[in-house]
Amino acid sequence: MTGQADAPDWKHNGVRVIRADQLDANTAQTPGMDRAAAINLARVGAQKIWAGTVSIHPDARTGAHHHGALESVIYVLRGRARMRWGAALEYTAEAGPGDFIFVPPYVPHQEINALTDETLECVLVRSDSKAVVVNLDIEPVEQPTSVLWVDPIHRA
Repeated sequence: MTGQADAPDWKHNGVRVIRADQLDANTAQTPGMDRAAAINLARVGAQKIWAGTVSIHPDARTGAHHHGALESVIYVLRGRARMRWGAALEYTAEAGPGDFIFVPPYVPHQEINALTDETLECVLVRSDSKAVVVNLDIEPVEQPTSVLWVDPIHRA
């Protein structure tokens, strides 16, 4: 039987609460947005995820970028997100508060605040504790194609 001396130190190696005013803006950035890390390897010892916030000013857009082999999930808190993606950012879709956005590995994409009077605020989670951001020099198409995603499991 394991003695108390062998028990994990859950006080210092257990649950962490990162307060809203403790986010770290010293993370990989893309022009047009502000990212702040809450959960990563350096801050809490996370091995398999990165989580934080992203905000985009009214009527602003990010530069085109991708996140290497990482999967990303964006949860929209406030505002209206317009996503563009593809080799020439030729596809587009929008998301609002309560919506989730999934970005697969290596997909070139751009986040746009579709509103002119409200900051777009989102929670961002990635599949590794590293903050991988590869900024791209892409000449986007003028008129992207709107894409409506249909869930293959719950088709109407």
